[in-house]
Formats: sequence, C-alpha cells, structure tokens
Amino acid sequence: MTTPAEIHLRHIVEQSAVALTDADGRFHKRDLTVAVQEHLAHQHLDPHLQAAALEKLAHSAVTKWGEERNPRRWESTGRFFHPQSVMKLGNGIWVWMARATDSDMVQWRRLSRKNRARIDRADDEVQDYSDEVLNAYRAHRDIVYLEDLERVVFGWSEDQADQASLF
Repeated sequence: MTTPAEIHLRHIVEQSAVALTDADGRFHKRDLTVAVQEHLAHQHLDPHLQAAALEKLAHSAVTKWGEERNPRRWESTGRFFHPQSVMKLGNGIWVWMARATDSDMVQWRRLSRKNRARIDRADDEVQDYSDEVLNAYRAHRDIVYLEDLERVVFGWSEDQADQASLF
C-alpha cells in the first residue's frame, strides 16, 4: 500500500528529476540523488515523510548490502562459497552461506532458475519492442523523438497515459 508520505517522497523525486532534465531530456542519477538528499536535508519534514524517507534509506542500504554479499565465483578457488556471502531463499529469507543446508541450496537454485526465466522473458520483451521501434524509425526518418514516433506510428495518445500505473 502506498501511503501519502510515500507519494510525497515520490513527488519530491519527480520534481527534482524534472528540474535536472537538460534540453535533450537527460539527467544523471547521481545528480538526482544529491538533489533529493539536499531537498530532504533542508526541510523540516513531516514525521510521516521522515519515516518514509528513513524506511527507503534503510531498504536501499539493506538491498545494496545483500547485493554485495551475493555469492559469486571466486577467482582464487573457482567456487561460489564464501562464509560471509548471503544466499537469498525467497520471501525475504536470507542465510549466511556458511550455515546453508542442502534444502537451502535447493531453494537457492530453484529461485535462481525462476529469476533467470523471468529476466529472459523481460529481456525478450525489451528486444522485441526495441526492434519494432527501430524499424519504425528507419521507416520514418523525419521523426527524431520516441514520443513523436509513438504518436504517429503506434497511435499513442495522452488518454493512454495511466500515471498511477507508474507507481
């Protein structure tokens, strides 16, 4: 469930992104992070917004830590094992690799395979969409921007833009 504080936090990010966007429609993630950080640091935050921001910060820190501890093949041994690596077993359950059991290994393998299949399907969709768009660009060389191409070739219109689904 999205709380009003989370919506407000997203709005701050959105406003900052728009403010940082250059004439070519680009902005840098690092600049956006700094802008949001400065915005949050220089305001007296509503307690609910502060709690939402702290939750996001904690979630981000935990996720990054987990990614850094993800098992990977070590050059020195050629194996994945490191006692301080963390295996993700699904449903938010993680286990130190040193303490993993055979059933943990089965679950980790199963989850890895499932994630790989999902990633492959998503990438197939991206590749198919990109191919379709690039073919349309080749057929309509006078069109420069994707928004214009989507409108002219594929019939996109404002009434199809469901902003709520972005979140």
